[in-house]
Amino acid sequence: MEKTFMEAMDFRHACKIFDETKKISDEDMKFILEAGRKSPSSFGMEAWKFLVITNEELKAKLRPACWDQPQITTCSHLVVVLAGIESVKPESGIPALRFGRREMPQEKKDFYNKLYKDHLTVTKVLDSDENVFAWTAKQTAFAAANMMTAAAIKGIDSCPIEGFDKAKVEEILGLDTKKYQLSLVLPFGYRINPQSSQMRLAFDEVVEFIK
Repeated sequence: MEKTFMEAMDFRHACKIFDETKKISDEDMKFILEAGRKSPSSFGMEAWKFLVITNEELKAKLRPACWDQPQITTCSHLVVVLAGIESVKPESGIPALRFGRREMPQEKKDFYNKLYKDHLTVTKVLDSDENVFAWTAKQTAFAAANMMTAAAIKGIDSCPIEGFDKAKVEEILGLDTKKYQLSLVLPFGYRINPQSSQMRLAFDEVVEFIK
């Protein structure tokens, strides 16, 4: 039975160990991944890629590079969230293709391409791959959050992981880091232990209305 949005928010927690005997159906996994695919991104560039790993040998190989966290090998599906590098650079031609997906006069397309390039130049995003990664990796959080909430709606657990040796994971996966770099490791599965109490600041501590 699917949960409402707020029920899903209450259900979701950082699951530390999954039930290895339970596997996510292809249908539910596609639902989760579609939530990531349809997430918002800066300028609509969709500068990300999701690697879905179910190979147990590969998961075992990745675990030591992820601080030996048990989520890596006990999960049903391990989603490695990558941040785009090359695809956001104007010279790749990809940004122009992204803008070109919408029907608009050529002068308007030219306007958006110039605006995009000028913005990234002024903000120094294009100065280095390190700067590009800082920009695109930040956006992958939108996709990751939506995937985790989508999973929770289906009663599926997750745990966002940033504790890893980035270079080692990229090496194991054979990534071309000029094109993509590791942003987040996101395991999905079913909890084996009861959920811990959800601890959050009070509403009034984090929300301020300015009239």
